[in-house]
Amino acid sequence: MRPLTAVLPALALLATAALPGTSTAALPGTSIAADPAPAVTRVADTQLDGQAVYFVSYDGLVNNNSFQKNGLLTYRGHQYAAWYTADRTAVVGRRALGATSWQTVRLPHRLTADDSHNVISMGLSRVDGRLHLNMDSHSSGFFYVKSAAGLLDDPAGRAWNSAQFGAVQTTLDGLALTSQFTYPQFVATPEGRLQLSYRAGVSGNGRNALAEYDGSRWTALGEWAGSTGTYTSEHGSSTARNMYLHGIDYGADGRLHAFFTWREQNSAVMCAGGGLTNHDTGYVYSADRGRTWRTAAGVVAGTTGSSDQVTVGDAGTVVDPINPDHSLMNQESQAVDSAGLPHAVISYVPGRFGQCTTAYAADRTANGRAFHLFKNAAGTWKKTEIPVALGSSQRTRLVLDRYDNAYAVLPYGRIVAASRASGYTEWKTLFDGAGLNAFGEVVVDDTRIAQDGVLSFMYQQKSSGTTPSALRVVDFRLPS
Repeated sequence: MRPLTAVLPALALLATAALPGTSTAALPGTSIAADPAPAVTRVADTQLDGQAVYFVSYDGLVNNNSFQKNGLLTYRGHQYAAWYTADRTAVVGRRALGATSWQTVRLPHRLTADDSHNVISMGLSRVDGRLHLNMDSHSSGFFYVKSAAGLLDDPAGRAWNSAQFGAVQTTLDGLALTSQFTYPQFVATPEGRLQLSYRAGVSGNGRNALAEYDGSRWTALGEWAGSTGTYTSEHGSSTARNMYLHGIDYGADGRLHAFFTWREQNSAVMCAGGGLTNHDTGYVYSADRGRTWRTAAGVVAGTTGSSDQVTVGDAGTVVDPINPDHSLMNQESQAVDSAGLPHAVISYVPGRFGQCTTAYAADRTANGRAFHLFKNAAGTWKKTEIPVALGSSQRTRLVLDRYDNAYAVLPYGRIVAASRASGYTEWKTLFDGAGLNAFGEVVVDDTRIAQDGVLSFMYQQKSSGTTPSALRVVDFRLPS
């Protein structure tokens, strides 16, 4: 195992130099049209549930935590959604793309706690056409259900009813994993198998792990990100932590990409109480379906299921250093472009607003900003501030269109974008959220854009206390 080193991150730069713009020069006698600029056209807004469960916990909603992967997904011309309705029952719905109404199935499970972590995540195993759901967990056991084989392969020919779904289980078909389970994220491998990413342990002392479904059985691949080592800031030290993923996604080249932040267990690393012990943006990838993890430079950083895990002191894993004094958000967002290059959105309170946040929700709402971070073709990391105030403590979602233009869906459903041609430096507001009355974070359908060029996201309308409110899906057409 590589030696651990103490880390004292410096404040990240507010912006970096832009990439050169994309050239549209042509040879004599020829012409090359420039790629379309980012644009959105609102085409639909449909209601999933007029009375979805509503309570604010950890500043978020259980039906609209943006880190759900996937709360909304598209396959073979149909879109699927999962949520909890007013009586806390888990519901799964589907519609044909373009349809204004949804078919729904109530599952035999009810939300066990008023905890916004206890989201429903969906995954698709293309090897057998099943829909998988993992739900209702926060450092506890989980609840799992899967559909009949082939249900998603023939949506027009298969009924949508409770008979299509198996019993709710507390294991993955007998695979128990861990009694402290949180943050399920499903990701399909290029071959059509299904993997499940999750955290074992608790906030500030946990490990990331993977399981894999091959169409017949689930297998535990093991833990790959550890909690050990010493992190030292100018304020103090911590000897335990957990890695928070911004996502886990396969690129066109078959690599599995993961941006992350670290959260320390010991608050002594912060300048003051009331902040977040999150620090640094890191990045690793796997070229062998999550078995081995490498830095951006290709150096092995850890091996899944072994004692050599990705840990806080591993050289080359931090790509944007920032200390814990700026309320850096965990579990923000990431995407992979058509060339297999990784992009992320991160957010924090920049140093121009002070060098010490003391109340992360209030400070992020007052002064928080999002930043776009990506690796260019030369292997250089570039970072640009998105010049729109968050006005919220919550997260932003990143998506890329077919031309690799970047769209950031800010809290309240606002959409800002920048073109690939500008080097992602010219961010502009395309939609201000008017008419949505969205609470905050939204759940983006990451799978749909490549299939029909539509940015689709689920949002819940603002309410108060525990009064249920409408849960909706809005669709925006992107450049074709």
